[in-house]
Amino acid sequence: MSGSRSALAPRWAARLAVTAGIGAVIVLLLFGGLDSLLLILVGAAGLAVTAAGVWWALVHTGLVRVLAGVLAFAAPAVVIVLYVAAGLLWVVLVSLALWVLAVFCGRVALAGADAAPAQAPQRPLAPPRHAYLIMNPRSGGGKVGRFRLREKAEALGAEVRVLDVTNRQDVAALARRAADEGADLLGVAGGDGTQALVAAVAAERDLPFMVISAGTRNHFALDLGLDRDDPSKCLDALTDGVELRIDLGTINDRVFVNNASFGAYASVVQSPAYRDDKARTTVQMLPDLLTHQHGPRLTVRAEGVTVEQPQAVLVSNNPYRTDDPAGLGHRERLDSGVLGVLGVKVDSAAQAAGMLRGHRAAGLAQLTAQEVVVDADADTVPVGVDGEALTLATPVRCRIRPRALRVRVPRERPGVPRGRPAMDWHRVRRLALTTIRRAAGHDG
Repeated sequence: MSGSRSALAPRWAARLAVTAGIGAVIVLLLFGGLDSLLLILVGAAGLAVTAAGVWWALVHTGLVRVLAGVLAFAAPAVVIVLYVAAGLLWVVLVSLALWVLAVFCGRVALAGADAAPAQAPQRPLAPPRHAYLIMNPRSGGGKVGRFRLREKAEALGAEVRVLDVTNRQDVAALARRAADEGADLLGVAGGDGTQALVAAVAAERDLPFMVISAGTRNHFALDLGLDRDDPSKCLDALTDGVELRIDLGTINDRVFVNNASFGAYASVVQSPAYRDDKARTTVQMLPDLLTHQHGPRLTVRAEGVTVEQPQAVLVSNNPYRTDDPAGLGHRERLDSGVLGVLGVKVDSAAQAAGMLRGHRAAGLAQLTAQEVVVDADADTVPVGVDGEALTLATPVRCRIRPRALRVRVPRERPGVPRGRPAMDWHRVRRLALTTIRRAAGHDG
């Protein structure tokens, strides 16, 4: 009986999605009449003008930037005023709410329909004999001390090296020395850049690697499904762990676990003034960078595709979600065996407005490849690698190393990645019709 109810749930969610979607259209037509088309056109025009205003504000300085900023804020305000004047603001809000409900229910239906059967219990691993953990006491605003990570790890039998933040230390050398002395697991409580350095040693020595989510953003931990609110729970991997095999990215033979960025963002973070005043430095440098008046001009080649002069490029260890705003910044898999490539090229306000189309925008190149070459009209280019600012010789080569890293994680993880299906209204409609037909057959 429970299995039957579980099978029906996606179909009823699909039925609700279709009903809400139809309701959104009916509300517009019934209460907006012929003006409903005008409402949609006014809203779309407001979004386009706002995007153009933002673009002009980014690529200009002085009075033009001020006027563009005013335009970006004024456009949506004017749209709302027009809706209010027509007495149709509530119509737009109700229709929008119904449409949001329709999309939400549609995704629930697709996720339920695609749900894989429960996996067989994973075989527990024997605890490591000599776990060696490197901890940065400053990471994440002092999470190592706040969560008593050192004391908890040592109580579980691990050897812990807390970095001396007053002196720069070579964490890769520390990891290699520990491996030479018999460590059978290497781990890090720190930022993604430090994670990458030690992960490279673990892959080199074929040792399991452990991530402790003590950094500020913890992007790598997020995609591993680890608890980012309480990093001490990552230590459960020492006593009740399972092993994953995941890919590693390399950039000119340096390992990265998340991504390498080129172009505008990478150039901004290279500035000495960036650390002292991030916002002001970014605003001052962006006009020249986005209009190609400053910085190297990039060329990206991947899988036979060439992207000329993009303003920004992101090469990631496995692709990020781009088809769903709720999934941006997340990777569904870390073992697909390919790099993700995103290239942004915007040369006008019209193209900036076109970026509202998301992954279908003309100025956005989205690729996957096993090797990506980033070249430039300069001998070196600034690069951000897992949050670290570097300068590398061109051409820069990024490659994927499939299943190169053994990662030990807790068996129970709160954020085990679950893919969010792309919205497919044809499938949602089929699921809804299946529900209706079954209900009709039962009644008959």
